[in-house]
Amino acid sequence: MKLDILAFGAHPDDVELGCGATIAKEVSLGKTVGIVDLTRGELGTRGTAETRKAEAEEAARILGVSARENLGFRDGFFVNDEKHQLEIIRMIRKYKPEIVLCNAIDDRHIDHGKGSKLVSDACFLSGLMKIQTELDGVSQEAWRPKLVYHYIQWKNIEPDFVVDVEGFMEQKLASVLAYGTQFYDPKSSEPKTPITSKNFLDSITYRAQDLGRLVNKEFAEGFTVERYLAVSSLDKLM
Repeated sequence: MKLDILAFGAHPDDVELGCGATIAKEVSLGKTVGIVDLTRGELGTRGTAETRKAEAEEAARILGVSARENLGFRDGFFVNDEKHQLEIIRMIRKYKPEIVLCNAIDDRHIDHGKGSKLVSDACFLSGLMKIQTELDGVSQEAWRPKLVYHYIQWKNIEPDFVVDVEGFMEQKLASVLAYGTQFYDPKSSEPKTPITSKNFLDSITYRAQDLGRLVNKEFAEGFTVERYLAVSSLDKLM
């Protein structure tokens, strides 16, 4: 299955939090989108790997993505090496996305920065013909995505561009709240973490509102890039 967009997250819920509204919008425009989670989130304070799996499946349904996979890397301990790069290359060559979305380049959780660099490096390596990979016993062709964008996570990193997501915030929030074990629940007796506060849940909306305000829209999501953005002409901006 060829996809237009493939979004990677170090943990289940990273993609929803970072770019869920953008994904929902792209799906509504007829784009095919997939999600690949690097780990099962098994070190999360709340919930289990099994509950995260069920939550991720529900979130994928809400966003309308065409595929979701989990590579089962060790939460907290995966590294950017040949073994892990090859697993991601297999996913890139399997789905042949034009655009890859991945974790923030720098963030509070160490897996986010690691995951960002790992996926970015794999995107480049995936285009090298002499790197041989197989999937289900079949040799894969080299494939390099045209664009790699990094969504914004915990830190308020200055975006290089924003996407107008008016009309898609409710869908994003529903996909986030599909992770019932992870976020604000006043009835929960489980330990508190930085992402279980009401302030964090509210921040999903007020960050999008603030980025939207800056471009005269109701809501927006921000992204950073590793190389210059290019436009075909001066009037091809929103």
